[in-house]
Amino acid sequence: MARHLLSLGYDVVGTLRPGSRWAASTLGRAYAYLDGVTLVDLDQRDHEGWAAVLEGLRPDEVYNLAGFTSVGASWGAAETVAEANGMAVLRMLESLRAFRDRHGWAPRFFQPSSSEMFGVTDQQPQTENTPHHPRSPYAATKSFAHHLTVNYRESYGLFTATGTLYNHESPLRPAHFVTRKISSGVAAISLGRASSLTLGNLDVRRDWGWAGDYARAMQLVLAQDEPGDFIIGTGVSRSLASVLDLAFSSVGLSSASYVTQDPALMRPADVASLVGDPTKAREQLGWEPSVPFEDVIAHMVRVDVERLRTGVEESAAYLQP
Repeated sequence: MARHLLSLGYDVVGTLRPGSRWAASTLGRAYAYLDGVTLVDLDQRDHEGWAAVLEGLRPDEVYNLAGFTSVGASWGAAETVAEANGMAVLRMLESLRAFRDRHGWAPRFFQPSSSEMFGVTDQQPQTENTPHHPRSPYAATKSFAHHLTVNYRESYGLFTATGTLYNHESPLRPAHFVTRKISSGVAAISLGRASSLTLGNLDVRRDWGWAGDYARAMQLVLAQDEPGDFIIGTGVSRSLASVLDLAFSSVGLSSASYVTQDPALMRPADVASLVGDPTKAREQLGWEPSVPFEDVIAHMVRVDVERLRTGVEESAAYLQP
């Protein structure tokens, strides 16, 4: 997101949770992409700290990309997820309202909603009007924040917009996300450093795309004359098993020879299938995905092979497939 905004001539300021600036597990992969970005420490749950940053910087646009992002891990950290993904957004919106009352204007605000909000749904594909039926603490908090964002727009006239983002992938994915677990596992197997890859439910279906395309969509949402809500997805549904096949075939191997399933990795309440209808984004934003998912997965595997071979975690060359 930062690289895309910089390419458009933006001055970009990013916030980091205090103490994470030098933590390789949370930021190490990102440093190669932050040249030209000003970094400030802020815990998004800190209402006074956020209000101070808002008052000091007076930005034109705010993209709220902070939060607890793991669906699976949210079951064991429900209270933390509710605070980071729900109450923090409420405090941000309240600060925007108070800022507007003081200054007569407020920054445009983008809230990244999640396809997981739809949960158990009979509507395939999902649209902006599909009801929410969240099936995890993560999904429930994202639904809460989504509706808050809409409410503050409708109640206070703020420019608050949402983009319901379907799965968006890149080599920057942390290792605990399934696509990165697959790409790193396939890379290790292809180099003879591992003999198998263990996953949970291979039948789940998702709408997967390239993260760079989704960053472009987020900026387009805030560039509109009026705020709104948009589905951001490819419109293509794929099973996790098919993602495995793409990853293994990119190194000339068959997934059937290396993949095992572990019931312990199954979630308490999984969502069987999610796929978005990006018609509104295409018609109103002029947005369409530009990178085929086959290329995304092959690129992620190549990057993880290179990481294992060289021991170098990041390179600017990893940015695009």
